[in-house]
Amino acid sequence: MVIPRVVIAAPASGAGKTTVAVGLMAALRNSGHVVAGFKVGPDYIDPGFHAVATGRPGRNLDPMLSGEERIGPLFAHGSAGADLAVVEGVMGLYDGALGTEGFSSTAHVAKLLKAPVVLVVDASAAGRSVGAVVQGFVAFDTEVRIAGVILNKVGSDRHETEVRAGVAPTGVPVLGVLRRDTRLTVPSRHLGLIPAEEQRAQAEAAVEAAAELVRQGVDLQEVISTANSAPHHQATPWNPSTELAALNEPATPPQAAPGREAPPAFAAPHAARGSENAPPPAPSRGRPVVAVAGGPVFSFRYTETTELLTAAGAEVVTFDPLTDTLPEATAALCLGGGFPELHAEALSANKELRHQVATEVAAGLPVIAECAGLLYLCRELDGHPMTGVLPATARMTPRLTLGYRTAIAATTTSFFDEGRRVHGHEFHRTTVDLDTDVHPAWYLPAGVEGVTLPHVHASYLHLHWTATPDVPARLVAAARERVR
Repeated sequence: MVIPRVVIAAPASGAGKTTVAVGLMAALRNSGHVVAGFKVGPDYIDPGFHAVATGRPGRNLDPMLSGEERIGPLFAHGSAGADLAVVEGVMGLYDGALGTEGFSSTAHVAKLLKAPVVLVVDASAAGRSVGAVVQGFVAFDTEVRIAGVILNKVGSDRHETEVRAGVAPTGVPVLGVLRRDTRLTVPSRHLGLIPAEEQRAQAEAAVEAAAELVRQGVDLQEVISTANSAPHHQATPWNPSTELAALNEPATPPQAAPGREAPPAFAAPHAARGSENAPPPAPSRGRPVVAVAGGPVFSFRYTETTELLTAAGAEVVTFDPLTDTLPEATAALCLGGGFPELHAEALSANKELRHQVATEVAAGLPVIAECAGLLYLCRELDGHPMTGVLPATARMTPRLTLGYRTAIAATTTSFFDEGRRVHGHEFHRTTVDLDTDVHPAWYLPAGVEGVTLPHVHASYLHLHWTATPDVPARLVAAARERVR
């Protein structure tokens, strides 16, 4: 791993690291660099803006979802062809999965990548005290190299002078100063809540505004020098074909890094232990069509999902459930996440697709659905008819469900064996009311979740398939069986 790289972090959420990271990516690209963009954690939305800024797929680096042993390889894979990489952090620099002493934090990923960190500090309500914040973050973990600071939301020249004076004794160089800019503080939804695919023109405008702010306020050459200071680090690029080929080899459980707690686990009641990596059936000729939902409603999917499906032998065809029907010769269906509750009426209005999905699933169409996909397979969402594939109804609630989950497969399906343990993530404000006598998808610490049919697996849980490559392989195998 020889690519120059830098991690953009902050003391806490809301400091402006997304604005800075996206602005840096776009400004560096505008200056002639080929930039690879990454996001620490499970978030789908920021990588969409990274893609707008870099012109390359946005990717995630999440030790909880992918396993820390894959972070270096995934970074090397995603950086191929780039001359510089910018990694946007998550939450505060040292904030990770609860109860794990920072597992999956930005600091954790920075150490795995041996990457320097640039700390974005919101200086709007402080002066010299910013220096104490910087010094505290430097001293908290000396294995994390904080190589620079970008001061954000500075109000005036006098304010800048005072803040710089506070930071100077720390020895950490100030790489840039950004003034308060209402164009970027008001539309936080553009950089956080509304996916870029829902509002492409606005996303491009927001990215260009961030790029101009960074160009004016940040020393790009110093950022490049900081990225160049990252040491060489050995990592074989992740390869989906290699991952799939390895399924037939004996699996070795990943080990936690020395001195670091492994992700939490628990025992499932009455759950038989199944194979952790069941090998896929031998491929046959032809590439079955796996339809992947896209468009503004189903924009939550990791870049590696399509890469794994393609490597497993599928012809991946993306379609928009708002306007399209199933692609011709669809042999399997993948319904990812998004915000269907915001488009429930429009989704319901596409009656042809709803009836087509219901008919095909009844005839055995293999389906994996996560979050938005789960809602679409219900009878209705907030009173609007959906496909009716599952014996359940869905509705919005005021409660946010958010966090990592350790889950165990509660029911054997075409894609998971009962007892299979996975690490996933939930993020939704809806709830699903199930009929009685359904087969759940997962055991969670709080109870069961999701619903399954023999060839359908639907739940709120988002998985990163790099940790479970047998799942896309089994989906493609089921698709191939259907077209024989």
